[in-house]
Amino acid sequence: MIHSKVSAIKIGLGSCGIAAGGQKVHDALKHVLEEKGIQLPIGKTGCNGMCFNEVLVEVEDPVNGRVIYGDVTPEKLDRLVDEHICNGRVIPEWLAYSEGLQAEHNDFIASQKRIVLGRCGAIDPESIQDAIDQDAYQALKKALTRMTPAEVIEEIKASGLRGRGGGGFPTGLKWEFTARSPGQSKYMICNADEGDPGAFMDRSVLESDPHAVLEGITIAGYAIGAQTGYIYCRAEYPLAIKHLKKAIHQSMKKGFLGDRILNTDFSFHIKIKEGAGAFVCGEETALIASIEGKRGMPRYRPPFPAQSGLWGKPTCINNVETLATIPWVIRNGSQAYAGFGTQKSKGTKVFALAGRIKRGGLIEVPMGMPIRDVINKVGGGSSSGKRIKAVQLGGPSGGCIPERLFDTPIDYESVTQTGAIMGSGGMVVMDEDSCMVDVARFFLSFTQLESCGKCTFCRVGTLRMLEILERITKGEGREEDLQTLDNLAYKIKESSLCGLGQTAPNPVLTTIKYFRDEYEAHIRDKRCPAGVCKSLITYIIQEEKCVGCGRCLKLCPADAITGSKKTPHKIDQEKCIRCGACFSACKFEAIVKE
Repeated sequence: MIHSKVSAIKIGLGSCGIAAGGQKVHDALKHVLEEKGIQLPIGKTGCNGMCFNEVLVEVEDPVNGRVIYGDVTPEKLDRLVDEHICNGRVIPEWLAYSEGLQAEHNDFIASQKRIVLGRCGAIDPESIQDAIDQDAYQALKKALTRMTPAEVIEEIKASGLRGRGGGGFPTGLKWEFTARSPGQSKYMICNADEGDPGAFMDRSVLESDPHAVLEGITIAGYAIGAQTGYIYCRAEYPLAIKHLKKAIHQSMKKGFLGDRILNTDFSFHIKIKEGAGAFVCGEETALIASIEGKRGMPRYRPPFPAQSGLWGKPTCINNVETLATIPWVIRNGSQAYAGFGTQKSKGTKVFALAGRIKRGGLIEVPMGMPIRDVINKVGGGSSSGKRIKAVQLGGPSGGCIPERLFDTPIDYESVTQTGAIMGSGGMVVMDEDSCMVDVARFFLSFTQLESCGKCTFCRVGTLRMLEILERITKGEGREEDLQTLDNLAYKIKESSLCGLGQTAPNPVLTTIKYFRDEYEAHIRDKRCPAGVCKSLITYIIQEEKCVGCGRCLKLCPADAITGSKKTPHKIDQEKCIRCGACFSACKFEAIVKE
């Protein structure tokens, strides 16, 4: 039997890790250890945010501390086991992160302030003891045994924490409104209905540290006087739901949930409601209707949920990130939390970095950090090597911020001034190969499809806007289209009942504002500067560069390419479907896109 030189080994098995092949690595590692006669249990963690470097394998080294290897495949395991596990020698060229050594992505973590993500990727999400060993439920004990509900609310108000679901309403004030509403029956709801394209913050937190959310919602229930909580999570998140259910069961066994929690007079029970994936159910009143078994459609306010919410009872709704922040604030104090951020936007913000970015994944940064630093220092810059020209901030309800405004600090007021919104935290990075007209079309097609149809302007107005954008991307745009889009956008914003309609035009308005030249090129020149819109692309074979290899001819699905071997080929523009297969296949750069 070979003795291990390390104390533990863990594999990242969040959704990102599993998708990258984490389970295969787990099974292969188990086989290698058994083959070599090494008795070392294989643990697991959730996502630590480095989705760009999956599969991640963490080694607990008595000498070097936490050592995380990135981009691990089954083929690398023999060397990893022989050198590090058996002989204690770190493999520097594979290092993704280390607490005590130089590693490729140490600055990815160092540039962040991890409050919500503090335990994500560090604990086994299915082990309550792992969470307790890293301070879970200490805040609940403090709140229930040393603070009154009013004192808890005052602490949250003093922290300056604002709702992280997108609206930015002061959390403590929201709790206070609900607590003051008359009635014995009150409800606390966690909104985990995350539906933005490119957003995965809530999913990762629920998968990686469900106890942070359970502790946060329980403290909130205590503060507002609720005895029942709901976590509304879309059914497309099966791993998050699995971990939540297990965490609830474990918490009840430990006395952190259920009747007379921690031998106090406070009782709190949590139920999970699986949503069907309707984006509009992220809106508070639509979410409430869905829990009640009705169609998820927003209603007029007032009354607000704090006055009359779930089944007509006072109800408070916070999102996953907001509730996961609460335990840290109660443990460390409001002033510690308010020490991060700006005057009006305190604390930290979690973002899902996606798109043309080197280090795509989950990050948490102090409010006030410039967008440019998030992209370059944390995200590592462009993944394509081409110039980044915009970020879409706030999901389909947000807007596109151009590179010239990347010095804008990330806080609610500054981001809103650009025409975008903070949203729940989706940040999609786009380089010069992105067509901003097509980007606007994509996001508007999403919100148009997700509209519940209750408001005429949202239902019909977004459809008319989408039709115009589709015409423009096909080269059929008209000079008056931009004015029509502008008029429709403001009428939809002013006349829609809920946040979906009120913000749906934002991607169109911001792209027209900052990238008007691209719209004009589509309309006037019948040209897509980024070469994205198929109807406006022409592929041409340059005779002087074509060697007649025949590769493009074989791959063309439309039989649009003709030519003999070792002679220049030609593309029949009438047959060409502009799929780009020939362009991607040519090794001699003989095919150009115009």
